[in-house]
Amino acid sequence: MKPAKSRQVLNAPLSWRNMPWGDYFRDALTQQLQPYLGKLYGFHMLKLGNLSAEINTENCAISHQVNVGSEGELLQVRADPMQLPFESKSIDACLLAHTLAWSQDPHRVLREVDRVLIDDGWMIISGFNPFSLLGVSKMVPGLTRKAPWSGRMFSQMRLLDWLGLLNYEVVYRTRFQVLPWHRQGGKLISAHLPALGCLNIVVARKRTFPLLPTRAKKSLSTSKIRQTVNATRQFRKAEDQDSAL
Repeated sequence: MKPAKSRQVLNAPLSWRNMPWGDYFRDALTQQLQPYLGKLYGFHMLKLGNLSAEINTENCAISHQVNVGSEGELLQVRADPMQLPFESKSIDACLLAHTLAWSQDPHRVLREVDRVLIDDGWMIISGFNPFSLLGVSKMVPGLTRKAPWSGRMFSQMRLLDWLGLLNYEVVYRTRFQVLPWHRQGGKLISAHLPALGCLNIVVARKRTFPLLPTRAKKSLSTSKIRQTVNATRQFRKAEDQDSAL
């Protein structure tokens, strides 16, 4: 398994239209997110990256939505996702639509998002599935120079492991769009073989208590203090014996 941190400079596409079948990917992600957008509530929502900015989130109850990224036309705040210019615990939800795929240090991005999220805040992550037709085609020479093959593909289990270390509770996860070149992604094959979907989504909530119950620590038993009754009498008796000797 390759390390998450990479020294290679990854240039993320500025739009879904800059990659083959990008419109299909965007529409499929938007459709999958609709049932959970209505469950998000709060005051502020971040959409990291240009791809996140193009996801339609009008059905979300959070009215104040800010697009954040390094460069792009739809961005309201220009900033590095690894150094967000927001106070700690000030954001209610964050959308990372394929943001980690073109990040040099995805661990740092997740930690930074975790810093700005409030307790019980929402984190939505999407990415490419390496165990799919899209992931297998990455081995074709020359394809890695352009999107989507130029991005990094992390398995869903690896994402779950990262979120577990940050104490996030995964409330929803799925894979879909088995056939990347098909607008519907192949409904029949996607229903029977969802594990081969080229897109995956993970919806998680930030928790402040341990997800696994731990046994309560037993209080340390204090050593009993010996009774000091007749201590003076015993001390005098010992002195008399010494003087007799």
